[in-house]
Amino acid sequence: MQHVIDKKSLGPKVNALTQGVEACVHCGFCLPTCPTYDTLGAEIDSPRGRIFLMKEVLEGSVPMEEALDPIDNCLGCDACVTACPSGVEYDHLITAFRAKAEKERRKPLGRRILRSMILNTLPYPYKARLAFKMGKLAIPLSAILPKSLKPALGLLPRSLPAKDSIPEIYPAKGEKRGRVALLAGCVQQVLAPEINRASLEVLSANGIETFIPRDQACCGALALHTGVEKEARKTARQLIQSIPENMDALITNAAGCGSGINEYSILFAGEKEESEARTLAGKTKDISTYLNEIGLLSPPELPKPLRVVYHDACHLAHAQKERKAPRLLLNAISNLSLLEPPDWEICCGSAGIYNIEKPELAKQLGQTKAQNLLSTEPDVVALGNIGCMTQIEKHLESYESPPPVLHTVQILASAYNQDS
Repeated sequence: MQHVIDKKSLGPKVNALTQGVEACVHCGFCLPTCPTYDTLGAEIDSPRGRIFLMKEVLEGSVPMEEALDPIDNCLGCDACVTACPSGVEYDHLITAFRAKAEKERRKPLGRRILRSMILNTLPYPYKARLAFKMGKLAIPLSAILPKSLKPALGLLPRSLPAKDSIPEIYPAKGEKRGRVALLAGCVQQVLAPEINRASLEVLSANGIETFIPRDQACCGALALHTGVEKEARKTARQLIQSIPENMDALITNAAGCGSGINEYSILFAGEKEESEARTLAGKTKDISTYLNEIGLLSPPELPKPLRVVYHDACHLAHAQKERKAPRLLLNAISNLSLLEPPDWEICCGSAGIYNIEKPELAKQLGQTKAQNLLSTEPDVVALGNIGCMTQIEKHLESYESPPPVLHTVQILASAYNQDS
């Protein structure tokens, strides 16, 4: 018996989901760019395979539980969106479907515990710092801990940098060209606070005053991309309220955060904050995009030649469609040679909490990404996302004298500091 989607009985979010599903013509252009199809080799673990599954679930032909493994295997990297000639918004489909699945699925105790630990620590810097310290103490006990917790222990940093107390307002140097707000991020403040410091220095050197709201919260991307809409909206509401309207832009320096804010139209669809959320999303820009738009006042120079390979974070290159700006900024630095790795479009395997929940697949992708980056013989790896940084550093550890992994603005800041 053929099932037909009854759109009249669906809410606005699910109705939009069905329309997106129906846009796929199953041409197969997405297949070569999909990391799980490339790794697992199964049609059901491809974007068009998952879209077919979504359709079957929505029509009632397949129970939700049968679709969960392929849906959970998806990294949400959005490479298929870049490759799709039909304009299918798979990124919106997977986000909306995961939210639906999260409400309907059975939740084993181990999964509930792991999800609760992640979503109640990583979005809160002070909790994340404490969790990382406690995690180090738990490593000797890993043999008796639940299997689901071991991947998280393997990703713990060897040491944590000191806290960096940045001011609420960071002034512009010279004539002020603009005023922006900076999203300080969550776990990034703990693992790599130097990224925010470098961002402030580079913005200042280019005449931009930066406001860092003290009461800002997590953007909600981590919860949103795992289907936990309620938690995502909770912190996103606080972020929206903390950003003054008179800012030229909200600057993000973590690709996942920028991507998450860009999806506020989904997160707040039908909610009272929908208009405010859309407005903030429209003002949100990755720091590379913003710097490229305003133009560097005086391109910096390095004292000696430096070979830099650039890694495209999925949520910057695919979700935010930004590949050009980071390259233009790096190419503007004298004495810097920019290198391109093979298979740039394939995810490194970080993908939010994917490398915790799907450690084996993430490991394969991380190892391949490390090999591809090293094949260019770089002095430095540059990128624009803290999740990628953590994942790539982890998989470079097995090599002798691996190159440092830095955010694009860290390289810019270093070059500016050479001039000062």
